[in-house]
Amino acid sequence: MAVSGRGPRERMVFSAAQLIRRDGVASTGMREVAAHARAPRGSLQHYFPGGKEQLVNEAVGWAGRYAAGRVARFLAALPEPTPGGLFSQMVRQWTDEYTSTGFEGGCPVAAATVDRAGSSASTREAVSAAFDGWTGAVALALSDMGVPAERARPLATLMISSLEGAILMARAERDVRPLTAVSRELGPLLDSAVDATG
Repeated sequence: MAVSGRGPRERMVFSAAQLIRRDGVASTGMREVAAHARAPRGSLQHYFPGGKEQLVNEAVGWAGRYAAGRVARFLAALPEPTPGGLFSQMVRQWTDEYTSTGFEGGCPVAAATVDRAGSSASTREAVSAAFDGWTGAVALALSDMGVPAERARPLATLMISSLEGAILMARAERDVRPLTAVSRELGPLLDSAVDATG
């Protein structure tokens, strides 16, 4: 997730996502994004003629694609993929971050939802699409592991909403306890959803 090696536009989208996950939408300014991305301030208007709203929406889209793309990497890290193992890997990403660098960052999609989904239709659509793409990737992985199709998407929703809630609580408590609790408690439920006859 490094900033270098990308063009100025991509760096600004990435930087916006990083700043939103730390400070929220309201506290993330366009100048701050340009500085974080090491991009000329004049390039903001060039690349984002729709202003901050366009940049926020693109950052949310990037974050949703990133989360969806991580699903395959999480599965590849498991010697024997299981639904509970996938969820454990999703949680571990956050427990590792919080243990090593602190509790400053959260999910940029969740932050944008809280800050802007009620006041900006385009941002509400962007966060909805981001969650939908992420949920779809998790649901597909669950189906591939033998979870019946009618249960895969509801369980993916349960996994993501539990993870997002645990992230919020962990940041508030400055403790990974909520994350480890949801991983421990949901793992057996998720694994029990696999159709053993398939």
